[in-house]
Amino acid sequence: MQIYKKYLKQPEFNSLKDFQNNFKIAVPENFNFAYDVVDMYAKEEPDKCAIFWVNDKDQAHNFTYRELKEKSDATASYFKSVGITRGDKVMLILKRRYEFWFACLALQKLGAVSIPATHLLTKKDIVFRCNAADIKTVVSVGEEPVTSHINEAVKECNSIENLISIGPSYPKGWDNFQDGVNNAPQFIKPDIASQNEDLLFLYFTSGTTGNPKMVAHDFTYPLAHIVTASFWQNVEENGRHLTVADTGWAKAVWGKMFGQMMAGCAVFVYDHEKFDPGEMLNVISKYKVTSFCAPPTIYRFMIREDLTRYDLSSLKYCVTAGEALNPKVYESFKEATGLQLMEAFGQTETTVQLGTFPWMKPKPGSMGIPSPQYNINLIKSDGTPAEDGEEGEIVILTDKEIPLGLFKGYYRDKEQTNSVWRNNIYHTGDVAWRDEDGYYWFVGRTDDVIKSSGYRIGPFEVESALMTHPAVVECAVTGVPDEIRGQIVKASIVLAKEYKESEKLAKEIKEHVKKSTAPYKYPRIVEFVKELPKTISGKIRRVKIREES
Repeated sequence: MQIYKKYLKQPEFNSLKDFQNNFKIAVPENFNFAYDVVDMYAKEEPDKCAIFWVNDKDQAHNFTYRELKEKSDATASYFKSVGITRGDKVMLILKRRYEFWFACLALQKLGAVSIPATHLLTKKDIVFRCNAADIKTVVSVGEEPVTSHINEAVKECNSIENLISIGPSYPKGWDNFQDGVNNAPQFIKPDIASQNEDLLFLYFTSGTTGNPKMVAHDFTYPLAHIVTASFWQNVEENGRHLTVADTGWAKAVWGKMFGQMMAGCAVFVYDHEKFDPGEMLNVISKYKVTSFCAPPTIYRFMIREDLTRYDLSSLKYCVTAGEALNPKVYESFKEATGLQLMEAFGQTETTVQLGTFPWMKPKPGSMGIPSPQYNINLIKSDGTPAEDGEEGEIVILTDKEIPLGLFKGYYRDKEQTNSVWRNNIYHTGDVAWRDEDGYYWFVGRTDDVIKSSGYRIGPFEVESALMTHPAVVECAVTGVPDEIRGQIVKASIVLAKEYKESEKLAKEIKEHVKKSTAPYKYPRIVEFVKELPKTISGKIRRVKIREES
């Protein structure tokens, strides 16, 4: 049973053209994922695997839909008993613990708003989020320093009424999640749990400058992830799909809940404290993961392992997103596994905007073509549409309809919303170009493009050339002011452990780039660093590198 098909006007597609022309989601009057998908599976296929959870301590739990309904019902009853009602904001700091799914679904059953957050937040981050969104309850792992940061922050958060810990420790004044759920009375479904336009999620984006913005999605948002799971990740019914993402980020619901469950595929969760490429490969092998999604950084580390040591025969499909994919990584992974990496592009504000879909032959380094959910175009800096081969900003046209999956706006920030969504055009802030086959190629953020001696240079194309040198593990390219050229290219490079920084190596890398791409793009400055500055979600902060140049 694949529930997503009941929401499509045409459930099957036999070609890319068929998919592009006829994909259309029929949105019901009041869609609630917890009731309409999870509880429906519990009724129709109660023993179907919903979540297969393992951790780095060799513990494992397999939750059927019957159990997931029971757990989410009990959690909803408990949340209701502490005063959580429709529209209330609840922050979830739960890492990859399986209680995240119980809590998320419970909040949906109550019509409350989930605000997923990372455990890396400090007191300042928590205070800002609580006061910006009027958060009523925090449900968190009972671990240090997370609980200490929350306790320190709560003194400056007037809206907080409940602190709930899922263990292993329960600080003074905090409720015990397990006890609350175990002792909860039978859950009674509200007469009207939610309406489509109600807030479902608030995501705080980790912008590279300024305070994070609150991205608002409504209760129809899960339906937009049908494309994510079934037509990009290509998950299979009764398979096991693993997306590498902490539950604090939107990528988690891209790959760990909505689309996968609607496709009847078990969500495979690997709960680990520290990423180790060998251990990740071992988990994929041991538990027979069938499809896998990770950012290019994960693949960069995986291809440095001896992949012949692992049985990856169960793995049928691999995809990547989150940052641009270097062709070198694509080719190395394909050579080692026989699997093609299918790239896509999207944002916290959207679902998959551009993707490499199952009927397509991937072009290494290309993000693919527009999803049929969105009316995508490229707009040049003068406001005119870009032709094939010309660079332009990726935009979504909303004059005919507001597409399913596009955010409602930045919560409580009309000015910021209007700055990116104006005249019926949503501006992504990302620059790309389109080839003659309609494939899109990432260039960089609008403020990252380097202008040198009349040339426009995208950081990604230089980074791709750098990544083909064996000494380079990670890199970031930025523009540095120059009196003669306006800007010159600078490369900040993290070296592989077997290489040592030297002037000779820097010169060798420069020459390598000259031979790998147009000579004018080579970095005139090469800086070796131990690590690159990143946002709390792991995105490289080029603005920080520019400030320190």
